[in-house]
Amino acid sequence: MTHDDLTTINDIIKSTRFATVTTRTSNGDLVSRPLAVLSHEFDGTVWFFTQDPSPKTADISFDEHVNVTYIDGQNTVSLAGTATVSRDQARIDEFWNPFAESWFEGGREDPSVALLQVAATSIEYWDIDKPAIARAFEIVKGLITRSAPDVGENRTIQL
Repeated sequence: MTHDDLTTINDIIKSTRFATVTTRTSNGDLVSRPLAVLSHEFDGTVWFFTQDPSPKTADISFDEHVNVTYIDGQNTVSLAGTATVSRDQARIDEFWNPFAESWFEGGREDPSVALLQVAATSIEYWDIDKPAIARAFEIVKGLITRSAPDVGENRTIQL
């Protein structure tokens, strides 16, 4: 992963308030849930507050493979990785915020407070760098010339 890739990924993640985390249930269904983004520099791992036990943590105990998607309006980061549930109090204290407080009746000492830690194994991102009118022109041009429209950058990175 290049420095430019990391900068783009961080910019997209930081511009979102929620990510969608997709898990697999024990019967094989995929379930997606919105989780609040915890602000920090992406370093290959992302974190979310979660309640444990919960259906989400039960899914992860069955299959640790997850997908996390961030969308900031036009740009997207899709992160595949493995999830674990952490009760590391130092990390909980590091990420604790008033929004988290509203989800846990007993505050940060609530026995159900946990963190969902996702270690990325691959990332795909779409960085749309053109205004809507330019994107529309590129799409029409692509239809006419039978070539892919140039609306921004799409990269896949294996970690």
